[in-house]
Amino acid sequence: MLTTLAQAADGATASDARLILSAIVGVAVIIGLITWLKLHPFVSLTIGAVGVGIAAGLGAADSVAAFVEGFGSTMGSVGILIGFGAMFGKLLADSGGADRVVDTLVGKSSPALLPWTMALVGAVIGLPMFFEIGLVLLMPVIILVARRSGQPLIRIAIPTLAGLSAMHGLVPPHPGPLVAVSALDANLGLTLGLGVIVAIPTVVVAGPLFGKLASKWVDVPVPALFETSEDEESRRRPTFAATLAAILLPVVLMLGKAAADVIAAESSSPLKGLLDFLGTPVVALGIAVLAGIFLLGRGGGMDRPAIAKSLESSLPPIAGILLIVGAGGGFKQVLIDTGIADVIADAIKSSSLPVLFLAWLVAVLIRVATGSATVATVTASGILAPVAAELSSTHVSLMVLAIGAGSLFLSHVNDAGFWLVKEYLGTSVVQNLKTWSVMECVISVTGLAGVLALSVVI
Repeated sequence: MLTTLAQAADGATASDARLILSAIVGVAVIIGLITWLKLHPFVSLTIGAVGVGIAAGLGAADSVAAFVEGFGSTMGSVGILIGFGAMFGKLLADSGGADRVVDTLVGKSSPALLPWTMALVGAVIGLPMFFEIGLVLLMPVIILVARRSGQPLIRIAIPTLAGLSAMHGLVPPHPGPLVAVSALDANLGLTLGLGVIVAIPTVVVAGPLFGKLASKWVDVPVPALFETSEDEESRRRPTFAATLAAILLPVVLMLGKAAADVIAAESSSPLKGLLDFLGTPVVALGIAVLAGIFLLGRGGGMDRPAIAKSLESSLPPIAGILLIVGAGGGFKQVLIDTGIADVIADAIKSSSLPVLFLAWLVAVLIRVATGSATVATVTASGILAPVAAELSSTHVSLMVLAIGAGSLFLSHVNDAGFWLVKEYLGTSVVQNLKTWSVMECVISVTGLAGVLALSVVI
């Protein structure tokens, strides 16, 4: 990417060259602050955004104003959704609904099908949950299933984590895809549908298929963790049907709106109006939280104080995510106001690389450097927003998925998720690189292949 921009700068005006240089330095500063000085991504993005504005000639006051405007706009479009998603995910875990889904699916699986079932479990649990929450929730499940089934730990862990990670990177309403949808002005329902289409083969390849190979590379004993008592195993939980209905409700509502937009785009009928309202992301996730209170909370035997505590405790852990997402929106707005984004877009358009591949590559480079999928997504989305404005609705959604796939590439020692997986599974650094890190690369590359395939046929 930097080579492409440098080549563009050679033939650009002095003003354009200054804008390009400001963008390059700004991204480098953000990466350096995160990786070298270990500053929080929110602080790094804020410094980088304002610095880019000043360096590009926008002026200090206008740079801050642009950043604040972008931050507020992003919080209005994405922040509410993240909050609702965190509430629903916490309620799903605390009510025992997640355990109900896992127990039901695992109980119906033969040993040969168990890795495939665990991939499905990871995908289902990962559908409404943030990655960190889903990871902590699923680790006890992985360890307990491996212990009870007698299968290799890695054979069970990789498919489950692949399902969780693929959904996190490719399917809204997770923060990464939501940020890209907002920044690129993509159709959320269409992106969700295409994301599921791409995620299914991605989970198959990176999950059960790669898991079988990875279990031959690394053989570790099942950690002596998460022993359960009879009281915990016999506690009241929501039914499987109620839990599944709660999980799929927001997805169905958003897909219903997308279908109505395609089938009856110009219709003004009351039914389409209702579908448009119910399928609006804020409304759909809000309804899911309300439904979860009754289907999951009350269905799991939680009283009103317990439900209130669950919802309240869901918000503090996502404060950092909200700030990072908002700062990414501020950085995007600075790029737009200075005109840097337009110059970068021209440079990208003059590149011989396909646009969707380039979107993936930009996200990959930032992900590998910073260790943050969120930073990779928000930065790549801001850079590519002007390019997306000239694409069809379908290809904008595919660009969202390309960025999402790139943001998952090569989790390594600068990624907190790397260490979380390592400590839970009891692997060494090298073993974790050979399993978890390679799995993330397989997800990323397979996801890109799916995106490029869809771009040819639709």
